Amino acid sequence: MNSAQIINLLPYNKPFLFVDEITKISENGVHGNYTFMEESFFYKGHFKDNPITPGVILTETMAQIGLVCLGLYLLKDNISSESKTQIALTSNEIDFFLPVLPNEKVYIISEKMYFRFNKLKCKVKMLNSKNELVCRGTISGMLHI
Repeated sequence: MNSAQIINLLPYNKPFLFVDEITKISENGVHGNYTFMEESFFYKGHFKDNPITPGVILTETMAQIGLVCLGLYLLKDNISSESKTQIALTSNEIDFFLPVLPNEKVYIISEKMYFRFNKLKCKVKMLNSKNELVCRGTISGMLHI
């Protein structure tokens, strides 16, 4: 399964799809990226005259790339043309260090901690284009195909 196929299987559409590219994926983890475009819906009110990307959107981006894309890859042998992906985020703990501004590209690196009984837990971090740590933490969820 290649990155385009994985992105196509994601249960999200614009404006709530936060995956531009998967650059590396294996049984142990995934790398991907996303660019937060200036016209994105959440910048209109967060914050007045000084827009920054909300932490919940950064967390969602890390979950989509670092958990859901990896989960789809790990479950690839169970996917058929009739498959409907169901995902439940079960927990996350994220520490934030730097803001992400409009038109900024971020890079997600996720490392599988464990995957059993369709529960996936990952260590995930987000870097900016200067290779600075934006945020990091753990995210876990249940995946059903």
